[in-house]
Amino acid sequence: MHLLDWLVLSATLIFIVGYGMWKTRNQQNVESYLLGERDLKWWTIGLSIMATQASGITFLSTPGQAYEGGMGFIQFYFGLPVAMVILSIWVIPNYYRLKVYTAYEYLEYRFDLKIRSLTTVLFLIQRGLAAGLTIYAPSIIMSSIMGWSLTATNISMGGLVIIYTVFGGTKAVSETQQQQMTIIFVGLIVALGVVIWKLPPQVSFSDAVDVAGRLGKINLVDFKFDPSNRYNFWSGMLGGTFLFLSYFGTDQSQVQRYLSGKTLTESRLGLLFNGILKVPMQFMVLFVGMMVFVFYQFTPPPVHFIESDLQKLKNTPYESRLLDLQDQESRIFEQKKIALSDMIVAMHRNDNAAAAAAQTNVENFLKEDKAVRKEVKTLLTAQNPANKGMDTDYIFITFVTHHLPIGIVGLLIAVIFAASMSSTSSELNALATATVIDIYRRSFVKQKSDHHYLRASQAFTLLWGIIVLIFATTASLFDNLIQAINIIGSIFYGVILGIFVVAFFFKKIASNAVFYGALIAELCVIATFVMDKYGIIQVAYLWLNLIGCVLVVLFAAVLQGSFFRNQAAKQMA
Repeated sequence: MHLLDWLVLSATLIFIVGYGMWKTRNQQNVESYLLGERDLKWWTIGLSIMATQASGITFLSTPGQAYEGGMGFIQFYFGLPVAMVILSIWVIPNYYRLKVYTAYEYLEYRFDLKIRSLTTVLFLIQRGLAAGLTIYAPSIIMSSIMGWSLTATNISMGGLVIIYTVFGGTKAVSETQQQQMTIIFVGLIVALGVVIWKLPPQVSFSDAVDVAGRLGKINLVDFKFDPSNRYNFWSGMLGGTFLFLSYFGTDQSQVQRYLSGKTLTESRLGLLFNGILKVPMQFMVLFVGMMVFVFYQFTPPPVHFIESDLQKLKNTPYESRLLDLQDQESRIFEQKKIALSDMIVAMHRNDNAAAAAAQTNVENFLKEDKAVRKEVKTLLTAQNPANKGMDTDYIFITFVTHHLPIGIVGLLIAVIFAASMSSTSSELNALATATVIDIYRRSFVKQKSDHHYLRASQAFTLLWGIIVLIFATTASLFDNLIQAINIIGSIFYGVILGIFVVAFFFKKIASNAVFYGALIAELCVIATFVMDKYGIIQVAYLWLNLIGCVLVVLFAAVLQGSFFRNQAAKQMA
């Protein structure tokens, strides 16, 4: 990177950390540390919720999703506004009425300690894994593209987060996330502007959108019902709604954001603000990825987007074949570029027949190009069986580092760091809160002073930070990072949501039935995921949220009516 890029990156990160520590320099008690004295306004809550969900993976992996598969991934978020409305009406008032620190405290009021502890443990497992990925995923990409040490990148990214999260608690998280979201939005707008500006002079913005549409990238809605399809209207509206109900309603990393609200109304407005703004934000991220795809139809892309992988083929028996494939890809690109120009000219003349013929040629060249890239991946796997050749997550950062102006590169890398930091800080804060409130204070170290629990919260924040960093330095990548986070969540979120659904809506079901019903349901979800992984059945991971939730309710009802029919449910005040 250029010196100016380093200055922009460093100044941005120092500002975020410094601002968060300065704003929260007077932490006095455990409530202010964990809930920020419950004084946040709705816009701070909304931005904090968005920043928690929008990790660095979002800005590395999501554009790659649009580049490869079009904008159909947006359907993943269709259930989000519905979930926000449901939570605002039925869930948040219960949390406020009981004045809880964590979502899991409510479960002890409704059931008993073992349900609270089980749900907390499920949360700690899935959120701890996800927190590791939110550091590791952008770190491995940044280290590969920039030539940085992976360990150093992990430590620098995670270390900065740990410093201000340990120091300032939840208010530091929320205050810094306002600045981080501002940087993220500015970076997105700049990235979109640059990619449009970088298009050839003869290709207008409307031409670029038309090209993307003709090549199948603007596939916003698919109404075909197919359980094996990860992204269609039904998986988004059904599976997605259950995922977001669980994530925003029962995941402490999100619940803690709106429990810090000044009033119930402020918290509700913050959630609704997130529901309204999140979908357009994701649309914009995907749109940037789609425009990068169009850009690379007129500017030669690398035959593989991980340059360090290609370097490993040098001085091996595979080098000569790689050179042949690179030459072949270059010829295909030039022919495809001519066909694209013909298609655009025909579109300008409203000559549909000529445009359709040119489009067919372009699609054939794209198939040839895909075959070449597939063979390159085969070479990489042959050279190193552990390398699956997946480069989707590297597409956007390759564009940033190779084609953006000096200074803007530093800003976009700062966006990725800021997003990763914002998500990780919320996760560390939530992990520490659930550990202290639901495990440490409730079951092991009782009746200590407020100061003791404040120091314990800081210590557990640091401990979880170290654990997450250790996991981040030893983790392995999934095929696609944005999917990896959502898959981990989907394995646990449905069961957690099912426990809360029983708590809220099935007042006659008691604790033992829910406890064993949840354990059985979690085993079923894991078995379903494993069978899908090995091709025994085909179930897209979003459906695991619905399956897990329904199974908990079903098993709990059956067990309550049979084995535990003599156990009466607790009556809440």
